[in-house]
Formats: sequence, structure tokens, C-alpha cells
Amino acid sequence: MTIDGRALRGDTTRQVVLDTALEMFAKQGYRATSVRDIAARSGITHPGLLYHFPTKQALLMAALKRRDEVDCIEEDDGVVEFADLDGRALLAHLVAGAAKNATKRGLVELFASLSVEATAPDHPAHEYFVDRYASLRATLVRGLEELDAAGQLRPGVVPAVTAAHLIALMDGLQIQWLLDPQTDMAGALAGYVNGLLVHPFDAG
Repeated sequence: MTIDGRALRGDTTRQVVLDTALEMFAKQGYRATSVRDIAARSGITHPGLLYHFPTKQALLMAALKRRDEVDCIEEDDGVVEFADLDGRALLAHLVAGAAKNATKRGLVELFASLSVEATAPDHPAHEYFVDRYASLRATLVRGLEELDAAGQLRPGVVPAVTAAHLIALMDGLQIQWLLDPQTDMAGALAGYVNGLLVHPFDAG
């Protein structure tokens, strides 16, 4: 079976546009970035961009989906959903993700800037971020409750409270790192995570 050359070129163009949009939304914010500027930076015409993404909102949501795809968990037997990991693997992935983010400043800037912009109820990504945080919190609570039931959490660790602490810590570390790249996001997060566990990760 042969691949349609036009479809292949179309897919390539979409990826170029989305990667460019991610970069520009990160640097300038959603509201300050125009579709025409994204088209020009992508090397295509404005009508050409609109063929793939009819509205700026559609482009933003596709770019956010692209970010999620970049952050997917790849295992030897395929891609694993974050929500499907067990409790200990969830915590390990958070630390690994912090280390990975330290190599992707543009994506961290995008998330940090858009998550603040999207607190406005009329922002097109408002629902995306509300759902994202709710899903992340629920997944972490579930994982921590599993660990607690297995006797793997230290006494006094409350899953619902700790899940909120973890999210706040990750977001706060990203802001600190954007301001000071010497900030060790993964190290700080690992220290907190190990403080939760009866058997820390670095204990072997």
C-alpha cells in the first residue's frame, strides 16, 4: 500500500504549524499571537493555515493536544496512559517528567503562561485546563490511596491533600526554573516524593 503524497505533505504541514504555534504561544501568549504570524513563521499562507485549522481556537486546542502527545509515556510494548500507571509508577513518572521538562523550556513556558491566561472563564483553553487539573488530581489521589492501602505511605500522609501538594510543587518548581535554570526541578520533586514513601526510590 502506498501513502498518498498529498496526505503526507498535509500531515507534515500540520506538525510544522502546531510546533510553531506551541513556540509562539509560549513566548507571546495566546491573545498576543496572531494566526497570520504563525502562518508566516511556518512558511505557509494564511489561507493555507486556515485550511488545516479554521479558527485560532481550533489551532490552540490542537497545539495543546500536540503537547500532550509529546509528553506521552513510551514503553517497550507501546504507549502507556499516565492514568493507567500504578501508584509508585505515577510518582516515578512525575520525577522523570520534571527532568524531561528541564530540556523543553518552550513547552514549560507554554504551559505556565497559558494556564494563567486560561483562568479567565472566557479563554478558549479554560475548560481544557480545568479538566486537566481535575484529571491529574484524581489520578494522583487514586495512586496515593493504592499506596496507602498497601502500607507504602508514611504515617500522616493524606492522599487528597498530598495530591494537591504535588501539583502545586510541580507548578511552582517550573516557575522557579523558568526564572532560574539552575533550579533542580527533578531533585526537589524527588526529595518530596521520597519523603512520602516508606521505601524511597533512592533506597534501592
